[in-house]
Amino acid sequence: QVQVVESGGGLVQPGGSLRLSCAASGIIFRFYTMGWYRQAPEKQRELVAAITIGGGTNYADSVKARFTISRDNAKNTVYLQMNSLKPEDTAVYYCNAHRSSFPSRDYWGQGTQVTVSS
Repeated sequence: QVQVVESGGGLVQPGGSLRLSCAASGIIFRFYTMGWYRQAPEKQRELVAAITIGGGTNYADSVKARFTISRDNAKNTVYLQMNSLKPEDTAVYYCNAHRSSFPSRDYWGQGTQVTVSS
């Protein structure tokens, strides 16, 4: 059974930091591209950051230079370090595990709330 579980969300003041973690089980983690997505109220889910099986990364323009994605294949875990948080970063953050090789697979976590407010 595949499980993708996020943790680390919460309430933080503008300018503060949070680190999200996502632990995956039931998959061969190193074969999956891992991504963080977010969805704010009344908005579509958007890609925040992703890290490939080779360690390549890409970020949404809105978070570049503030957020850092990393992975630990030994722990089957991906992280999202979020610095200089802004109110517009408020959203539910979801972890995604994606395998592009056949057969393609996508697994999602249940989400963790991040609220940036004074």
